[in-house]
Amino acid sequence: MLKLDRLLAAPDNDSAEESAVIDIASDARLVDEVRRGNRDAFGVLVMRYEKKLQQVIRRLIRDTEQARDLAQDAFLKVYQRLDQFDTSRRFGPWLFRVGMNLAVDWLRRRRNLVQINSYARGDERSLEVHDPDPRAQRELEQEVQWVLQEIPLRYRTVLILRDLEGFSCSEVAAIEGRREATIRWRLSRAREMFRKIWERRQDLGR
Repeated sequence: MLKLDRLLAAPDNDSAEESAVIDIASDARLVDEVRRGNRDAFGVLVMRYEKKLQQVIRRLIRDTEQARDLAQDAFLKVYQRLDQFDTSRRFGPWLFRVGMNLAVDWLRRRRNLVQINSYARGDERSLEVHDPDPRAQRELEQEVQWVLQEIPLRYRTVLILRDLEGFSCSEVAAIEGRREATIRWRLSRAREMFRKIWERRQDLGR
């Protein structure tokens, strides 16, 4: 099986100058370079997106090592399918869509073992929980984790991508492979679900 580290092998001296040039190239140009056999170009794509992809996957599955593995799987799958990629579209959302699909599949297989490690961050329309007391903050985050687990997966992923990771609705739509209107509707529903579950749990705790 093809390994990611083989794709990221250090370039030899003859290709060092070329590598410096492709470091500033657009994603579309890098994809074309990879199709022509230039693996250094794919290494640049990995460096651009690897950290963010791991972070997004880790938000969903709360397993750092597994997030790394799934991110590597996503890059390998993308590499193997580059000949199918339409360079008139954006590479980043396509990559994140592959990564999120892998994470969702993994999560569904291990549904009873998963906890979501995240806290809400947002604007006036989004979730907002904070407290200056570290102990209270930890308890609050645990409560948020519990609430998120109660939200159906297709709504939860949109909530994580938009409110926790800060992707725009158009970017989430590209990642999820849905129309932006659908994403906005799901986001609204997800926020409503969160608030209702949150308020119900707070009422029970009084």
